Amino acid sequence: MEKIVTSSCHCGSVQLELKLPNGFENLRRCDCSICRRKGAIVGSVLLDNLRILEGAEFLTEYRFNTMQARHFFCSRCGIYTHHQRRSVPEEFGYNTGCIDEFNPADYEKIPTMDGKNHPKDR
Repeated sequence: MEKIVTSSCHCGSVQLELKLPNGFENLRRCDCSICRRKGAIVGSVLLDNLRILEGAEFLTEYRFNTMQARHFFCSRCGIYTHHQRRSVPEEFGYNTGCIDEFNPADYEKIPTMDGKNHPKDR
């Protein structure tokens, strides 16, 4: 069942709408250099299923290494909101911590992906 949720940074300047066709699914952590530091639990949506409602002007983009993944964060409060994935460029990864109704305690096992040994780094 499709779920539509709102996601926001800490200060509220950036607000996103996410269409989740099957609710929260394929949740994960990653051990690559940036994800380890962010510590976020992420899910993914197709590019068309993420819409910026407010604050596009406050989003700052960060790229590194292969320059393929596009990481976005609020320039006011610094919170990572989402990224365009390099492994699946037709998807955005989103930070579940930016969704008020998401409770990580509701999900017992969240796998950690091996981003340290990402196939696109070889």
